Amino acid sequence: MPDIVAERSESILRIQLNRPAKKNALTSSMYGAVADLLEGAAKDDRTRVVLWHGAGDSFTAGNDLEDFVKNPPAPEGSPQARLNDALINFPKPLVAAVHGAAVGSGTTMLMYCDFVYAAEGTRFQLPFINLGLVPEFGSSFSLPSRLGYIRAAELILLGQPFDASQAAALGLVTRVVPVGTALAVTNDVAHTLAAKPAAALQACKRLMTGPLREQLAHAARVEAEEFAAQVRSPDAKEAFTAFFEKRRPDFTRTQTAEAAHGG
Repeated sequence: MPDIVAERSESILRIQLNRPAKKNALTSSMYGAVADLLEGAAKDDRTRVVLWHGAGDSFTAGNDLEDFVKNPPAPEGSPQARLNDALINFPKPLVAAVHGAAVGSGTTMLMYCDFVYAAEGTRFQLPFINLGLVPEFGSSFSLPSRLGYIRAAELILLGQPFDASQAAALGLVTRVVPVGTALAVTNDVAHTLAAKPAAALQACKRLMTGPLREQLAHAARVEAEEFAAQVRSPDAKEAFTAFFEKRRPDFTRTQTAEAAHGG
């Protein structure tokens, strides 16, 4: 089976992240495949709504670190950057069913969804700081603008997990639903949206998101440049090495090395 499964049902395009054995951890090719699907759906009049969900016991655990180390994102032209652009510019309703793990990009990509239904027990996390990285998908802009700086700083600078009820209280998800019902609830919402007048629906979204879209696109470009620099830093190298060696990272090592080289 492919890592991304796309299926159209009437006017709804369902995109499933399909690596359940890896908790749908995202590879570079998966980012590109989702970007292709969204770009196509944006131009296809038959598609009125996109429904996004994950196979197995999770939405996505974020980046597949083995693939990520081999294919670190560049500031421009990377599959991650293509998907970011596709999400920023997507003109139609995007609804997500989330359960299990929604980590890293599994959280940041949800900032672009119009509806997010999270199952009880869903675990969210922005672990970028723990990997010597900065946030991605424009979340260094979208989170403070949505939550305020203090709440965004807690999520980004501490990098600790938080649950579905906290995500709902922060306004990151539409509603928390019972375990096992997120996909069904999201499917019902998608059908309700698909029955609305498409032109008016897209106009409503455009009016609500338009004022922020240009700022978000600029912030995402600046963020991508910083991310590309940090992913090649000694701190990130230590974090990835520690992950593969199954130990705690020791960032004092990198600080000592930088000091010795006058960094």
